[in-house]
Amino acid sequence: MATLQKIRNRGKILIFTVGLALFAFIAEEFVRSLSYTQSERHQRVGKIYGDKINVQDFNAEVEQYTDVVKFSQGVNTLSDDQLSMMRDQVWQTLVNDKIMQHECEKLGITVTDAEMQSIINSGRNQMLSQTPFRTEQGTFDVNALKQFLNQYNEAMTNPNLTSEIKEQFQQMYNYWKFVEKNIRRQTLNSKYQALLEGLMVSNPVAAQASFEGRSNEADIYMAAIPFTSIKDDDVKVEDSEIKAKYEELKEMFRSDEETRDIKYIDINVTASDADKANLQKEMEGYAQALEEGADPAKTVREAASQVSYSVLPVSAKSLPRDIVEKLDSMNVGQQVGPFVTERDNTINIVRLIEKVNLPDSVEIRQIAAPGDDMVAIEKTADSIMNALAAGANFDTIAKKYDQPATKTWITSKQYEGQVIDETNRKFLNTITTAAVGSNNKIVLDGQGVIITQITDRRNIIAKYNVAVVKRPIDFSKDTYGKAYNDFSSFLAGNPKVEDIEANAAQAGYNLQTRNNVRSTEHNVVNVRSTRDALRWIFDEKTKVGDVSPLYECGENDHLLVITLAGIHKKGYLAWDDEQIREYLTNEVRKDKKAAMLQEKMNAAKSVADVAKIEGAVTDTIHHITFMSNAFISKIGASEPALSGSVSKAKKGDFKSGLKGKAAVYAYQVLDQKKSDIKFDKKEEEQRLQQSISRNIGNFTGELMQKADISDNRYIFF
Repeated sequence: MATLQKIRNRGKILIFTVGLALFAFIAEEFVRSLSYTQSERHQRVGKIYGDKINVQDFNAEVEQYTDVVKFSQGVNTLSDDQLSMMRDQVWQTLVNDKIMQHECEKLGITVTDAEMQSIINSGRNQMLSQTPFRTEQGTFDVNALKQFLNQYNEAMTNPNLTSEIKEQFQQMYNYWKFVEKNIRRQTLNSKYQALLEGLMVSNPVAAQASFEGRSNEADIYMAAIPFTSIKDDDVKVEDSEIKAKYEELKEMFRSDEETRDIKYIDINVTASDADKANLQKEMEGYAQALEEGADPAKTVREAASQVSYSVLPVSAKSLPRDIVEKLDSMNVGQQVGPFVTERDNTINIVRLIEKVNLPDSVEIRQIAAPGDDMVAIEKTADSIMNALAAGANFDTIAKKYDQPATKTWITSKQYEGQVIDETNRKFLNTITTAAVGSNNKIVLDGQGVIITQITDRRNIIAKYNVAVVKRPIDFSKDTYGKAYNDFSSFLAGNPKVEDIEANAAQAGYNLQTRNNVRSTEHNVVNVRSTRDALRWIFDEKTKVGDVSPLYECGENDHLLVITLAGIHKKGYLAWDDEQIREYLTNEVRKDKKAAMLQEKMNAAKSVADVAKIEGAVTDTIHHITFMSNAFISKIGASEPALSGSVSKAKKGDFKSGLKGKAAVYAYQVLDQKKSDIKFDKKEEEQRLQQSISRNIGNFTGELMQKADISDNRYIFF
């Protein structure tokens, strides 16, 4: 009983304790849930129709696409610019796919596996002809595909195959699956497009109207009074009028993504006079060394030239343009430089050592002499050479040693600009200088011996043994440090946007404006390596009037600071946005000027009467049709309103007060006639249907507006 009484006495405390523990548990779960939500949001690269796109999933799609591109192009790496382009293409494909799937699911449109198999079996899809599964004539071979798929399945389960071979099979398989996926996507799009096209068809009435709009022509004598004849200051525009015009043109100001306005200072650090003088002195030293007979390869390497020295003569197409321009007028043994090339900001030395005429392309076939060691290999090689000299057939000897002796073209493009060792130099030198039909024994410095037959030589061109020292005119560390310190000091003394705007010019800095920056841009103000700056611009925490950190960007040669000047949210831009307001003001002003000019024309009975009004110009315009906008050269504008009005008028009619884009017009129809085109109902309907098909292609823009797309790629890339 005593124990029970104690519990009763402490009941409130116990309840409070249990409640506190329960609250702690709930709070812990809430924090954990909130943490997960924030983490998930930070991994979200975008959203389409409410579906969140995870960055890992997006990267997987990009990786698949880049692997396909590398496989199809036969390259191992892609540049940063190429990778950015890949991401853009993958994102756009992802958006289009989501939109199409969303629409087709509602309509019950699908592409079945049976349809896919039928498309593949027929082999008519253009994408199939771009795969490696082709006949000798270049058409798709479905049997070759089936054979590969069987080989792939066997290879992946064969424990005796090396990982390299399996990887090659996997790359080819991934390429095929990518093609297959794109054919399915293309087919689904075609079905949806066909459905839309089926809803809108041409008809005889529309065909007749279209024909008449092209074939009925008119000549007019016109007078025009341009809007510029009235000064802008003489036309007062009220805010109420601007708002009314905004409502009239509101759809023009819809934006499907958020944009931001910035002001910025971009400093491109360049070499100082002292830097240029030091580089000039250094280059004069290399020039003197080459003049005195120094080893060109060693000198070019020590000078850190942008153009490596080649142990083989090279063609002009492998050299920079400014170097080729010098070579055209140089003699062997002559040297030019140091000279400056402004277009690539370099200082250069050129020494022409030798000029020879060699083939740009050589066709060869080869036999690798077999043997257990170099002695045996050389003995076999000599035997082959003797047999060939005695008239033996090259193919017969190749077959004797189980070698295909396939003819292969070697082109300058394959080796020029590459690092060439002594073995390759010997090989290339032999095949480019040997005569067609000759057999050549090439010893590969302990690696073996090959017998090479020259079967063809084409495109004999000039090639150069040339030493080139090309150095960029770069700034020194001291120069960059001074620019950085000076700019940092300016920003420290002017921390607010108002200070920067007031004092930038006096300090020698150019404050520039860039409106409507988009998060999908890869570089800010066309300066490379500015991803951090782009993230700052679109960060939720960045407010109008904020000043960014100082960014070191470009090719480590730019200093950039940004201030946020404006934010334009997704949706309709505000009527009082600076740029929108300016546009609307001009439109209202045009309307008012048009009304003023129309009032001046009210009493006119002829074009001659209008011509007497101050500011009027006259002209005769020929061949006006409804389907093409009349261009008024004396006004400098195309006027669709004039084309429409003239097409409805009769010969001899006089009309005035017609408002155009750039003027108010009066005209009289001088003549009407039909062109020599003959009406063909079937052809005209076909023309209309083609126009419908082209216009239907714009449906994706409408669907994208409904898809509620958000693109956060700038956060990650």
